Amino acid sequence: MKLPDLNEIVEELSEQLFLSPFDVQKSIPSVRFFGRIKEVGATLVRSSLTGAHQGDLCLIGGRLKAEVIGVNGDEALLSPFDSTTGLQAGEAVELLGHGHEIALGDGLLGRVLDGLGRPIDEGELVTTEVRLNQGSAPDPLSRSLIKDIMPMGIKAIDSVLTCGVGQRVGIFAAAGGGKSTLLGMIASKCDAEVIVLALVGERGREVREFMEYNLTPEARKRTVMVVSTSDRPPLERMKATITATTIAEYFRDKGKNVLLMVDSLTRFARSAREIGLAAGEPAVSNGFPPSVFVKLSSLVERAGPAATGSITGIYTVLVEGDDMNEPIADEVRSLLDGHIILSRKLAGAGHYPAINVNASVSRVMDQIVPKDQQKQAAKLRKMLASYEEVQLLIRVGEYETGQDEETDEAIERHQGIQQFLRQATDEYSSYEDTQTELGSVTFGSV
Repeated sequence: MKLPDLNEIVEELSEQLFLSPFDVQKSIPSVRFFGRIKEVGATLVRSSLTGAHQGDLCLIGGRLKAEVIGVNGDEALLSPFDSTTGLQAGEAVELLGHGHEIALGDGLLGRVLDGLGRPIDEGELVTTEVRLNQGSAPDPLSRSLIKDIMPMGIKAIDSVLTCGVGQRVGIFAAAGGGKSTLLGMIASKCDAEVIVLALVGERGREVREFMEYNLTPEARKRTVMVVSTSDRPPLERMKATITATTIAEYFRDKGKNVLLMVDSLTRFARSAREIGLAAGEPAVSNGFPPSVFVKLSSLVERAGPAATGSITGIYTVLVEGDDMNEPIADEVRSLLDGHIILSRKLAGAGHYPAINVNASVSRVMDQIVPKDQQKQAAKLRKMLASYEEVQLLIRVGEYETGQDEETDEAIERHQGIQQFLRQATDEYSSYEDTQTELGSVTFGSV
């Protein structure tokens, strides 16, 4: 039986009691809406439920939380936060009347949370406020300009792919291409006051390994880790990235320089695809429904500089078969302020970090670095390109010097450039030292 509309009740009582609708509504106890499960699937529950809104939380069977991902009349589509094992048709569904909320505070630093913001390490979580886990991007006109350099401590990035405070950058690579290792290097060496790291859809083994091997003890003290492994439900995996972004926004609002790292944005998109397809959305681009691309743009736009504080975003993208034009990679590249391409060829040659400099770009670099560095970076790129053009001739012994001065110089400096771009995981290079070395390998004596 359909419940009467609450607004109609309020209007009728206000006329009878000669009170304003607002005063009547304050005097009515909170209304609780219930429904019943109609159908249970692996990732979706269909329920009768009056009064549901997109994004509302529900309690299924008094024990399992779920989020409303679709509404059709008196029927709601629910995506559970945990396994649907044990649920059956006819069980009660209670509408909680609010969206997903997370607790925030300085006590999050050094802690490990699940995708819903709950601690999974030992110890009580001390927080100071609660926010709806659904932020929005800063107003474009209220954003401060990207003017300051964000040193990463990695020579290949700080020299020719210099990042700015508040920039959003993607790291694109195939599986096993060194994305997580590069993230660990950045986290341990960067100058950010707070680091928020989201590990989405990773193997459980990799989470502990990342903590122990890729993060120094000092970096862990200023890091909040949000973890949702590959065995978790798709909603939690998708929420992990959103939760990490909300936490980063909290610290940005306090005026902090925050580094947000997400590994990986591809798994966020795949989780959103599972939810969208289960809800009946059409697959329009390589199996992805339209909502995935809306969620991607909404997510990355939340990062960046604001009126106070900033979020510098580093997002990894898993490229299938080295295809940089597949839908997710292509979309993400169009949304971000730069991209770093990791090369299997360089990794196979033992060149780490395996950054393909000439295929990568930082779109804000020319706005934040001095003219001398721009000139040096441009020359390094040109010499790498010149060497690549004649590399085969050099290998077979067919190249003759003296035909082109620029190519001869590129060959002469190539070994020094390659040595400069290589860096061990535990090696740190300050921004000043990197610029000095960049000038030496491009214009110094050989």
